[in-house]
Amino acid sequence: MCVGYLHSNQLPFIIMTHHLPPSLLALFAPRPPVAYLPPLEKRKCPPLSGIVQFTGHFEDPSKVDNSNHRPIETKQQLKERKIREKLAKHEEKIQELLKEWDPNNNDRVTSDPFKTLFVSRVNFSTTESRLRHEFEIYGPVKRVRMIHDINTGEFRGYAFIEFESKSDMQKAYKQADGKKIDGRRVLVDVERGRVVRNWRPRRLGGGLGATRAGGDDVNQKFSGREPPATPSGGSGERSQPTHRPQHRGGERDSYRPERKGNKDRDRDREREDRGDRENDRDRGQKRDRSTFTASSAGGKDRSEGKHSRSRNHY
Repeated sequence: MCVGYLHSNQLPFIIMTHHLPPSLLALFAPRPPVAYLPPLEKRKCPPLSGIVQFTGHFEDPSKVDNSNHRPIETKQQLKERKIREKLAKHEEKIQELLKEWDPNNNDRVTSDPFKTLFVSRVNFSTTESRLRHEFEIYGPVKRVRMIHDINTGEFRGYAFIEFESKSDMQKAYKQADGKKIDGRRVLVDVERGRVVRNWRPRRLGGGLGATRAGGDDVNQKFSGREPPATPSGGSGERSQPTHRPQHRGGERDSYRPERKGNKDRDRDREREDRGDRENDRDRGQKRDRSTFTASSAGGKDRSEGKHSRSRNHY
């Protein structure tokens, strides 16, 4: 028989253990005592000694054949070796493609390279009719050739536009750079494949621009051949700079101090305007209080004068 409590504020209850079956009574049986084991003996470590006594068993370095020895590469050395092998393999592939590349013997190119305009960074959803409509404002367009992938047939994002006259092409070259078409600013340039000697396209290790020169700190971030003259913003067209450098590309960081200075000047101007508004509000409140005090005093004087005249009348 056992006595237990469900809670501290309840009456005790009695469990009659002699009515339990043997299987449950076996759960309450005490465990056998733990067998006694003697404590472990701590062994002393052997004394440390040098290796001078074992040098006689070493192999003579002068008699070792190191012809098949290969030094172990570190992780960095292995990475650099794979990069060099990949670059060498890519260079071999480029040299093979250069032997087959000849822009003058291509049947799909435009008829006159001096009237052809190269347009890149085009939106992949832009159609041929859309490009023709955007560039016909500079002059009559003879042909629009959009470049597609040979294997998949998808648009590559650049095209060649041939004008009727060379003057129209030059006008588009000067004014259409950075033009926004279908939400993306395009980059225009002359066709260099048949005009510039020893010219190679980007896929063969040539090309211009700095969009893929290296990391994010050296890659070009803006659209067009030249950096924007003003901070980009809004949906309007970009203003054309008065001076064009000889080479494409530029440094975007050179324009950051000017942009930061403009922000600082705007912030200071807003603070001055806010301070002027607060001063005007304070002066207005003081003027209202003075006007109210004067009107109250004048009303009091008029009422006293009225009462005095009424007393004199009676």
